[in-house]
Amino acid sequence: MENSNTLEILKTAILLERRGKAFYTSVANQAQDEDVKQFFMLMAKEEDDHIAFLTEQFAHYVETKEFKKRDLPKEEENAAEEILSAKMKDKISAASFEASAIAAAIDFETRAVKVYSQRAESATDPEEKKFYKWLAEWEMGHHQILHELDQQLKEKVWNDNNFWPF
Repeated sequence: MENSNTLEILKTAILLERRGKAFYTSVANQAQDEDVKQFFMLMAKEEDDHIAFLTEQFAHYVETKEFKKRDLPKEEENAAEEILSAKMKDKISAASFEASAIAAAIDFETRAVKVYSQRAESATDPEEKKFYKWLAEWEMGHHQILHELDQQLKEKVWNDNNFWPF
């Protein structure tokens, strides 16, 4: 049963990452501004990196019935934040397609964090536990960046439209 559950979790994770990549790529392709496009392309690339890690683990697990021991890469510190310049934030309207995409992306990242965190908690294999904990933390970083951007866009609309009660 454990082998079957592990494979199902890996397949679910790969599917989540593929959907995220497709979503971010689609948004990037529709973005009018180059900075906005680059931000979403970076997010798609990071999802692609996750697909590669998960696919490698899936193939190894199918062959050996254990998780591959590996050094997990460190997340590139502030990679997405570097692109999130004040200039770029000004280019996204809170009511725009890109802002809607950011809100939807938050949901993607929330789901990924939940799946990976739950699996890290329940895994008995130390390498599997480490692997899913690492993925959960990486996705939490994406979630935090997107959430902060969403909040800033909301505040911009509130300020522009005098929504403050004082």
